[in-house]
Amino acid sequence: MDKDAVNREIRILTDLSAIAKRAAQEFLQAATSAVAKRHSFSVALAGGSTPKALYSLLATDPVLRAQLPWDKMHLYFGDERNVAPEHPDSNFRMATETLISKSPLKPDQVTRIKGEYKDTERAAQEYEQALRASFKLADGQFPRFDLVLLGMGNEGHTLSLFPGTKALHETKRIVVRTWIGKLYTERITLTAPAINNAALVIFMITGADKALALKGVLEGPYEPDQLPAQMIQPQNGKSLWLVDTTAGGRLSTGIRE
Repeated sequence: MDKDAVNREIRILTDLSAIAKRAAQEFLQAATSAVAKRHSFSVALAGGSTPKALYSLLATDPVLRAQLPWDKMHLYFGDERNVAPEHPDSNFRMATETLISKSPLKPDQVTRIKGEYKDTERAAQEYEQALRASFKLADGQFPRFDLVLLGMGNEGHTLSLFPGTKALHETKRIVVRTWIGKLYTERITLTAPAINNAALVIFMITGADKALALKGVLEGPYEPDQLPAQMIQPQNGKSLWLVDTTAGGRLSTGIRE
């Protein structure tokens, strides 16, 4: 499709459980390597049903749990809905229930997005300021996450970067509020340039309803206004797409495991 495809690996796995196991191995590897280099590991979490299986595995699998450098980890979020942290739709709530509350992580190791604010622009600005402070960024710099976890919707959106929205054209901000007309809602999301500065991006995608959009993203022409997930191409890192056999059913590329 393009020059960035060289930094992209596509793995087609049997099911959600296999994806969670593989993602957990990659998570552990990224964490171990980051801690060896810099004594810290930064990861941006995804919402949605597929990452939930990964978070549960990280928190409850005794072998993984024993190997993870919990005290050196810092968790962030890729996007958040315009809801309170205890709301059923909150990405923070899902991560808390499946991972954070079951782990040795301390509250200051987790930076959440204030989805409960009526003013989503204020929430976006506060989260951006928190990232700037945490990563000690100068003006114009983007954070370098060690790992970003992403999902994809059946129309090709990722994070809260939806087709046809203004957020797709943001080049300077790390975080923006975005209005999603078809859902009649606002959300707060990291921008594509912020994600593209990451060392490793892992997409986890399951389900037959994603098959056509996934083929379009990975093998179709580059038209990110239609398929925003195409925008995610780390400049100085790599992307790993872990997809199940139903989501990857139409792909002509990819290594079947």
